[in-house]
Amino acid sequence: MKYSLTCSTTAALFAGLVAAACGGAAGVRSDAAPAPAPAPSTAKLEAIYWARMDSARMGFTAADVHFMTGMIGHHGQALVMAALAPTHGASPTVQRLCARIINAQKDEIATMQQWLRDREQTVPEVHITGTLMTVDGPEYVMHMPGMLTPEQIRELDEVRDRDFDRLFLTYMIQHHRGAVTMVHELFGTDGAALDDVVFKLASDIQVDQTTEIARMELMLKERNPL
Repeated sequence: MKYSLTCSTTAALFAGLVAAACGGAAGVRSDAAPAPAPAPSTAKLEAIYWARMDSARMGFTAADVHFMTGMIGHHGQALVMAALAPTHGASPTVQRLCARIINAQKDEIATMQQWLRDREQTVPEVHITGTLMTVDGPEYVMHMPGMLTPEQIRELDEVRDRDFDRLFLTYMIQHHRGAVTMVHELFGTDGAALDDVVFKLASDIQVDQTTEIARMELMLKERNPL
């Protein structure tokens, strides 16, 4: 009897262990998460990155190239105009404005040149000697909206002090409006400005120069009271 009870107990324990093992095994199979996919190698990630970069560089239009090329020359003439302020008796307010224009537009010229270079396009180089500016590129810069004629540049170079302030503000308002027109033409062209750099640069030019136009109009009004 004692033997029989021991056997029964042993059998029950064995059956329980088997059931637990089976249940546990089933639980592992039903609850286990799928094995994670192996992480891509550094070489593969670099290949994906450069493939995307190459794709982005190909996503541009002739209108984008025309805008970047033309705006380089347009900005170059703004540098010529602004550089006259310290030597032509400009007021401190106008000199500060000119310093901002020079800093901003030099940086934007470099950005546009690099964008063209990265896409293996002709890169205009701006050369300034006094009031003479030449641009090496396929476009004749005087075709850009708002650009001053050689006669207007000479006129600006001949005036001083308050007369310089008034004429500079008048001509730079004209010049800035031309740049804004170029942005509007770009955005109005189908398929243009989809490139991130082109879109951001054009948007910044539109906002910055529209803001400066309003500021210069106020400055001009202060110098030409009714």
